Amino acid sequence: MRQRSLIAITAALAAGALTLTACGSRDSGDKGSDSGGTTVVIGVDAPLTGDLSALGLGIKNSVDLAAKTANKKKYVDGVKFEIKALDDQAQPSSGQQNASTLVANKDVLGVVGPLNSSVAESMQKVFDDAKLVQISPANTGPALTQGANWQTKKERQYKSYFRTATTDAIQGPFAAQYVFNDAKKKKVFVIDDKKTYGAGLASTFTAEFKKIGGQVVGTDHIDPDTKDFSAVATKVKNSGADVVYYGGEYPQAGPLSKQIKASGAKIPVVGGDGIYDPTFIKLAGPNSAGDLATSVGAPVETLASAKQFVADYKAGGYKEEYAAYGGYSYDAAWAIIEGVKKVVDDNGGKLPDDARAKVTAAVQNVSFDGVTGKVSFDEFGDATNKQLTVYAVENGAWKAVKSGTFTG
Repeated sequence: MRQRSLIAITAALAAGALTLTACGSRDSGDKGSDSGGTTVVIGVDAPLTGDLSALGLGIKNSVDLAAKTANKKKYVDGVKFEIKALDDQAQPSSGQQNASTLVANKDVLGVVGPLNSSVAESMQKVFDDAKLVQISPANTGPALTQGANWQTKKERQYKSYFRTATTDAIQGPFAAQYVFNDAKKKKVFVIDDKKTYGAGLASTFTAEFKKIGGQVVGTDHIDPDTKDFSAVATKVKNSGADVVYYGGEYPQAGPLSKQIKASGAKIPVVGGDGIYDPTFIKLAGPNSAGDLATSVGAPVETLASAKQFVADYKAGGYKEEYAAYGGYSYDAAWAIIEGVKKVVDDNGGKLPDDARAKVTAAVQNVSFDGVTGKVSFDEFGDATNKQLTVYAVENGAWKAVKSGTFTG
């Protein structure tokens, strides 16, 4: 976990130094660059403090890099991009307040975030009512784009909501197939944290695992506000499971894995992208070797398309790693930048009065080669890139063991 002093400094920056002032006012109706250029703000919402800040700071920094890159290239003539980063602390109520704050800033023409699907649920309508485009680099809950009944009838929920990450409708079954076919584990104990992301992911994993012949020998839920999982660890030990699947995030998954091993159940814990962070390994301890995680896309470090991003991020001097969603955050920000460019180009080099609505419409049709590969969106606002990777803990670090797509 990042040092508290660093988190405090970053939080202060988010509250102060990143409170940006527009260079060119659009309130007067002047959408052009006659006064020296127009400022377009890209909002960022993520957990910048707290247990999930390692992921949130990677999101913020990667969006910042995209904005700086666009400015350096003068990618949109007459437009300067800046970011406004707000801390949601992984709480839906904070996310909703942040959404209202960003909507109230007329310079904000797009938002990247949030990290958590439960936070996204509280923000979507606020942004959609304002016709303000929102692109999450990390949300994987299928219902966010396809509705609560997505398994039987897919229905687009909000036209302003998009994501560059694939969904748990793919991630859960992908993990199930790996666990059953590759890891040769046949008896699973399923645990989740009862939150939108964790419960949904556990559900899609369970359905596919049972479908292909696996046996669910037990299920349970944990309280994400505690770190004592001894009771569920004992249940796992007594169940005869040869693997545990956990739907949730690394602050709980790490201690859970450690306590399961301590109970005498020397079996791997498997989770989704929510546990794919070095902090999981620190919390789980040396006995976490063999634990598994799936995450969206392929490892950024292995992608030819990401070499420039990795180099530029390092050169940018960011104190935190870009983490699991850095590439997807950069691509989300660049999709907004592409949308702004389209709108400006179509309007004679100036932003129109209804810029937000037009940028949202433009994002629906963007298609470009991004850090993570081809970036475009389907009719639901979901990423067309469906690739996933399985990682295993080896020698105290995550190592990619298999990449591919779910073929159900």
